[in-house]
Amino acid sequence: MRRIVELSTRIVALAVTGVVGLLAAVGLLATILVTNLSVRNGTDIKPAHVLRADTSLADHYLDVIKRHLTRSDYTVSTEQAIPLTVRQFLNVRGLKLSQVSMDSEEDGSSAWPESAETMIGMKRLDNLHYCIRDVLARNVPGDFIECGAWRGGATIFMRAALLAYNDPDRSVWVADSFQGLPAPNPGVYPADLGDEYFKHGDQLAIPADTVRLNFARYGLIDNRVKFLVGWFKDTLPLAPIERLSILRIDADMYEGTIQSLELLYSKVSPGGYIIVDDYGAVEGCRKAVDVFRLQQHITAPMTKIDWTGVYWRKS
Repeated sequence: MRRIVELSTRIVALAVTGVVGLLAAVGLLATILVTNLSVRNGTDIKPAHVLRADTSLADHYLDVIKRHLTRSDYTVSTEQAIPLTVRQFLNVRGLKLSQVSMDSEEDGSSAWPESAETMIGMKRLDNLHYCIRDVLARNVPGDFIECGAWRGGATIFMRAALLAYNDPDRSVWVADSFQGLPAPNPGVYPADLGDEYFKHGDQLAIPADTVRLNFARYGLIDNRVKFLVGWFKDTLPLAPIERLSILRIDADMYEGTIQSLELLYSKVSPGGYIIVDDYGAVEGCRKAVDVFRLQQHITAPMTKIDWTGVYWRKS
């Protein structure tokens, strides 16, 4: 009996030692991540969040939201700041550090991220932030909409901005099939011939209930978040949208892009913004925008956001 007690005591001691060691390593890792969160290269270490004296609480909140929506609050080069002993500790236990780059050419948007609510990257979120702040400052009337919402990241940010800036009335419209992209219809939209996005339903088909849950995780789901579930050609003509101040299109294909523009552009108030996510990345999208602007005699300058996104202000 005494030997059993001694053996049990040793086992408990070993277990406690293991737990303490794990907690110490996690604590060390947390400390490192907090103090070295935005290491941009092996030698230049900068803090991820610099709270300037002129930064409003609203803007600081929205900056944190952006970084978490993209998971860019944990960068690729951060691993370089983690001591080898800690990395070995994690590797032995099969733990892996998931990372998103803020500094790549494509701003972290070249692949479907595992957990982030958006793949549009920080530059395009910064642009959305700018447009929202501008229309609110100038009192441009109208709701916000994104056509092609995926996991909801950009629309979550829209709702966060309305909260942060104390807007009492505007709604956020989340328009998506929630079943991925349609197969090309080259008979009607020749520019989509050969498009294969519809084959990636396992990555792109995010159920509407999952997107609602993503809103809820940020505490941002309410009756001012309105879902349009279905293909654009079926939902947008019937949507009870009176006016828009921001029309954001992330439809990838010619079909979805041209439908969004044809059905919603007339509802964008003068001074409002049209943002197109895939202009530089998808030829069909680019053709749709160019054709529509030509047909509608739109001469407002189109500004490049990053390697793929563009936007213009409606005159």
